[in-house]
Order: sequence, then C-alpha cells, then structure tokens
Amino acid sequence: MTARLRAAAVALLLWIGPAHAADPPPLTNTRFDEDYRYLLSPEARSGAAWERFKAIPLTSDGFASLSTGLELRLRGEAVRNSGWGQDDPRNDAYGLWRALPYADLRVGESLRLFGQLIMADAVGKLDPLAPPDADRIDLMQGFADLHAPLGDAQGTLRVGRQMLAYGSERLISIRYGANVPRSFDAVKGIVTAGSWRIDAFLGRPIQPAPELFDDGRDGRRTAWALYATRPLDLEWTDSAGLDAYYIGYRNRRAGFDAGAARELRHTVGLRAFGKAAGWDWNWEAMGQFGRFGNNSSGGGSIRAWSLATDTGYRFTTLPLQPRLGLKANIASGDDNPRDDRLETFNPLFPRAKYFGELTPVGPYNLMNLHPSLDLALSDEFSLSASAIAFWRESLDDGVYDLTGGLLRSGTGSRARYVGTQGELVLSYSSGRSFEGLISYSAFRPGPFLKDSGPAKTIHFAGMEAVFKF
Repeated sequence: MTARLRAAAVALLLWIGPAHAADPPPLTNTRFDEDYRYLLSPEARSGAAWERFKAIPLTSDGFASLSTGLELRLRGEAVRNSGWGQDDPRNDAYGLWRALPYADLRVGESLRLFGQLIMADAVGKLDPLAPPDADRIDLMQGFADLHAPLGDAQGTLRVGRQMLAYGSERLISIRYGANVPRSFDAVKGIVTAGSWRIDAFLGRPIQPAPELFDDGRDGRRTAWALYATRPLDLEWTDSAGLDAYYIGYRNRRAGFDAGAARELRHTVGLRAFGKAAGWDWNWEAMGQFGRFGNNSSGGGSIRAWSLATDTGYRFTTLPLQPRLGLKANIASGDDNPRDDRLETFNPLFPRAKYFGELTPVGPYNLMNLHPSLDLALSDEFSLSASAIAFWRESLDDGVYDLTGGLLRSGTGSRARYVGTQGELVLSYSSGRSFEGLISYSAFRPGPFLKDSGPAKTIHFAGMEAVFKF
C-alpha cells in the first residue's frame, strides 16, 4: 500500500470512528428521525470526526443542544427513446446534483426546531426541466415540535414545512429518488402509546420552482390522514408489524382518461410486513371512494382499489446469500369512461422510482409481476437483477405516468399487455457515510403501446454517489 493510500485509509477510519458503547442512529433519508443527544455524554463518543457536528451543547448542562448534518448527491443519467420515442427531447444525457444541509435544535424534552435547505440543479439537461429537477436554493423543511405527556402516552405537535413518509411510501412519500424530494406545509400530531404510534396530519404539498426561495404551496391539492402502526410480537417471526390508515385527498383539477374535474377521494388501507426464517413480506390492500365531477350534485362516484405484495426468501447459507423476490401488484382502472363512476386507482403522492430506477408508467390501471434476484457480492457490494411485466387492468382506461399524467388513452387499442422492463443495479455501501450505484434499465413496448403511438425501446443508465453525515 502506498503512503497516499495509507493516509486515505487512516482519514476514513478517523471519520467513521471505531466501535463504541453507544451505537449511533442509522443515517436515513428522513434526517429528522435521527437523535444524537446520546453524544452529550462524553463516554458515548468514539472520537469519530463527524461527532463534533452532533449534539453540540449550547448550555453548560446540555439542556439545549444543536446537531447539524449534510447530504451531498451526485447523479448522472442517460436516456434513449424517452416516452418510447414520443417525448421531446427523445434522447438526453445529463448530470444532477443536490445538497441538503440541516440543523436540529433541541431544548429540553419539550421543544425542537428543525430546518433543512435544498440546493439542487441539473447540468447539461435539455429543456424543459421538470419540477423535481432543480430548486437552486429553498427551504426544504422548517418545522417546530412541541412534546407533552398525555397520561401514559406521549404527544407531539409538529407545525411547518415537513417531509411526510408512511409505510412503504406507496401513497405518501418523500420522493427521495427525484432530485428534489417532496415536502408539505402541514400540521401533524403524533401520539405514542405503548406499542402503538398514531399520526394525524393536514397539509398541502409544496410545488418546487427552480429559482431562489420561490417554492410555494400547491393550491390545487390538499391531503389529510390518520395513520396507525404497531409491531406485532409473534413467536414465529423475527419481526412483524401492522399498519392501518385513512387518507383524504382533494384535487381541484384532476385529470384521467375519463376527463378532468374536481376530485375528492378517501383511501382506507391495511399493511402487514415482517421477517421470519429467511422469509420477508410486505403486503398492502387499499380501497378508495369519493366524488369526481363538477356538477351541483357533486358529480359521479369513485370506486377504486389496489393490492400490492412483495415477498422474498434469502438463502443465508449459500454463497452470495441470494434473495429471490416477487412483487405482484394490481391497481384498478376505469371500466367505462362514459358513465358517472370513476374506477381508476390514484396513488396520491407515490415514491419516485416506483418500479425501479426507470419508471415510465405509474400504478394507475395497472397489473404487474416483478421477479428479482439480489446477491451480496461482498460486505460493500450487492447486485440486483429484475424483470417486470406490465398489463392494463381495464381495457377501457389508459396508461399514466407516475404523477398521474395520461400517457396513452385507452381508446386506441384493445390490447392488454403494456410492455416488459429489465433492470440491473450494482450498489455500494461503505461505513455510515458513503453509498453509490450503477444501473441499466430497458423497457420494451408491448402491443398496447405499439397500437397507441410511438413504440421504441427505452434505454436508461444511471450512476449515483451519496455522502451523508
């Protein structure tokens, strides 16, 4: 090993730090969930360089403390035949970067102030830029927490701009994979009682804009929810849990293949998840009802549903510890766009990269089977290979993108099969702070896309490096 490599290795070890008695919280995509106040105790510190930025005492007794942190992400993407050849530009290659610095002030056990900025932009991307591509400087999050005991329970009131993420993020997500994540101006209450956690919120999503401090609320859309989750203590499982929820949603200008109108939608759902003896599962059932229309009587009714499953088994005794997985999902479509009932499922605020690094279609009027194989190549590297087959659930409804935009109307074809996607992802993770990936994806159109417009195979490649502390 050369002197330069030895110096780099020593610097990395000093940054990460040796093992110590108090384990630090994992670095997450929702940085506000991390709590570093354990570092106020000197014996809990390991000497890692990042610790100097955490739990900085602002009073001699540590009653008030400040933690700071940062995420830096660099990403390169190249796409050929975007939108199966119907998009303009059809081919593009570009870079994306973002920085997410934050500060977390805690005063005793009752008050907390959290602030996070976003600086994000695209380099070399052909116009037009999409809203999630650039937000040159703006407030990503800025909220206050007030904590108070509620008998045997603990309550928190959170007010301000904040990220919201629940369950598998199929319906409410921070949209982390996009260059600009999603946040809401919201009021949220959190109650923790025994093994239960119950959240309730009311808010509007933030509409990102590219210039300085110009983000504002999306005036068209409002959401409110009640979400309960708890772990299940089952002898035959390593871990298990159950979520139950209600989500309300209003959109003043919603568009579907059946037309555009006001939308008032209610979603109820159950999610079961866990691990046991090498198996893992994450199953979710969702039902939706409400009103869609502009007439004085409230318009037509909404009746929609979705079922999403993710099941896998990891062979821990085999070389590379392969995990075989299968995702099977179905989201209802509209059976008759000419009647007064809308049956297209709406995933509301879904996660980015919903079906993989490439996600040209969203979970509206869709069925898919998604087998996968994951391999642990080493402690740092893993490889994932997957294939996805897509069908329309209803032949009278179209295909939508992830934001709900109608890509192809269902009126131009009676074919059900949409297409096939394949993907390879090589991932890297070292210590707490460094992650990276390289991916390649291809989406080959099926009969429906060939009948309804351009139908060239999409090719997509991505490369990403992330640093956090």
